Amino acid sequence: MSEQNMYDNEVFFKGYKQLRETDLNYNVQLEQPAMTKLLPDISGKTVLDLGCGFGYNCLDFVKRGASRVTGIDISKKMLSEAKEKNTDEKIKYINMSMTDIDKLKEKFDLVYSSLAFHYTEDFESLARNIYSLLNKGGYLLFSQEHPFITATIGGHQHYNKDENGNYTSFTFSNYGQPGKRDTYWYVEGVEKYHRRFSDIITALCNAGFIIDTVCEPVPNEKADEKIPFIFEKEQIKPTFLIVKARKYN
Repeated sequence: MSEQNMYDNEVFFKGYKQLRETDLNYNVQLEQPAMTKLLPDISGKTVLDLGCGFGYNCLDFVKRGASRVTGIDISKKMLSEAKEKNTDEKIKYINMSMTDIDKLKEKFDLVYSSLAFHYTEDFESLARNIYSLLNKGGYLLFSQEHPFITATIGGHQHYNKDENGNYTSFTFSNYGQPGKRDTYWYVEGVEKYHRRFSDIITALCNAGFIIDTVCEPVPNEKADEKIPFIFEKEQIKPTFLIVKARKYN
């Protein structure tokens, strides 16, 4: 099982940081509102944030009453920002790959991850490790790029328009071929892993999880004011997949 660390690449890190410093992105307008809506009550609970990045969510968990928050990330650059701007005595940041979480010696009531799981190769092992880290009745809440987005080999997916310039459909391929995808995002060679929807759900069930909610978020009109055509495009195909699951109590 492997996880690439592109976030310590200076060019990639600079581009990603600029993206997250504005609200004109899909994370803020689409993914995070849906994730927040699905958050369980974490007052007095312990939280593990996998791929915590700049620590925005870690600090938010404390504000929501979490008793202890552990944020892990493979990127030293990301954690440096987190420790400077999103710190609290209840937060502990650890420089660690998601592939190594079996080394953690504590249990959690919520394991949370925002847009990180499509970077890890062995989702089956990750799901089992997360299950082991949860207290009974604990929740896993994660988002990832939708399998429609990760599917195409070579990145030649695209929207199609009619003669009036209206978006009508989305072309993609290779959905039935799980595996690594080399993509361009700020730099060449960004590694992601495609899994079919069925692969994801089956891995969670085999690990012991009970599926609570599956969400493919759709933006509201306010988001469309920020990012033109986001509503029209997301009606054609989803960008994100969000799953909320729990450990049997």
